[in-house]
Amino acid sequence: MNIQLGRYVFGAAAVLFGIVTLVFRELNDWQQFQFFDGLATNATFATVIGAAQLVGGIAILLPKTARTGAVVLGVLELIFALTWLPLFAEKPAVYDRLANFFEQFSQFAGALIVYATFQASDSRRALNLANVGRILFGFCVVSFAVEQIVYIHGTAEFVPKWIPPDQMFWAVTTTVAFVLAAIAILTGRAALLAARLLTAMIIIFGLTIWLPAIFPHPHDITSWAGNAENLAIAGAAWILADFLSQRDVA
Repeated sequence: MNIQLGRYVFGAAAVLFGIVTLVFRELNDWQQFQFFDGLATNATFATVIGAAQLVGGIAILLPKTARTGAVVLGVLELIFALTWLPLFAEKPAVYDRLANFFEQFSQFAGALIVYATFQASDSRRALNLANVGRILFGFCVVSFAVEQIVYIHGTAEFVPKWIPPDQMFWAVTTTVAFVLAAIAILTGRAALLAARLLTAMIIIFGLTIWLPAIFPHPHDITSWAGNAENLAIAGAAWILADFLSQRDVA
């Protein structure tokens, strides 16, 4: 059972993350590391993280090393996610910190599905593990919806003003879309359609919000990292869609 295009998108995002980290040689845009003295700006630490992302990204692109790449990226994303929990515990009223945990954890879920399903033959254990990844990703989508509800006005500000009818309309519409996608993925009812539509929506976010942000500020790490993060989450959603489509065929 081989993962299709989602794995390539996910791997490309990891490669982009690695390149951005190695070029800037800092982790200032990985906000959780800013809470550790000097760690975010430590060039050696950034180089190690960037190299691991680059190696993991390249490995997951290649059929013979895809599972190894999934392990490397999965471990990295799990670490990135877990470092948010003490910060959330410190200020539980600030949902953004828990939201960031789930953004990283969604990528761990994608890597888990690749690890579970990218092998020569199918097995019940692999299917069960991939379904665990589906459930974990579904909870992440719940968080995406909650985050937009909590920060609905900030979400609206991200919407380009040129898109009709107005920014708040699309903030509410995409929030509802996240809610419906989460329900479908968690219950398994219309999960494949939900995963595909969710992937398309996140890609549209990248094309309309994150990609244009690079051009006015090409030397800003935030714009590049934001593109890589959005692409990685889209890749994880695509991986889920690929898994569900093959499961349904099987």
